[in-house]
Amino acid sequence: MFSIQESIRPSADLRNHYSEISRQCRENNEAVIITVNGRGDTVSLSYEEYKRMKSRIELLEMLSAAEDDVKSGRVEPIENTFQDLRQILKEK
Repeated sequence: MFSIQESIRPSADLRNHYSEISRQCRENNEAVIITVNGRGDTVSLSYEEYKRMKSRIELLEMLSAAEDDVKSGRVEPIENTFQDLRQILKEK
């Protein structure tokens, strides 16, 4: 299961302690929730963590679309799929 450590910091810390927050995100793989007037406003992540999360979301979207295809009967026997792929490769 995927989980990420989180901490909460006020927006003033983002202005006054940016390098510390950046280091906290990068070195601890931590999400820093920035608050304004005591309420969550934005989240800061390391770039690497952002890319990992984006990849996970894209994969989940593909799996969801595939599940919808199966439920709707939009499927083909695997042999047909391989034949189609072979034909595409021969044409190239």
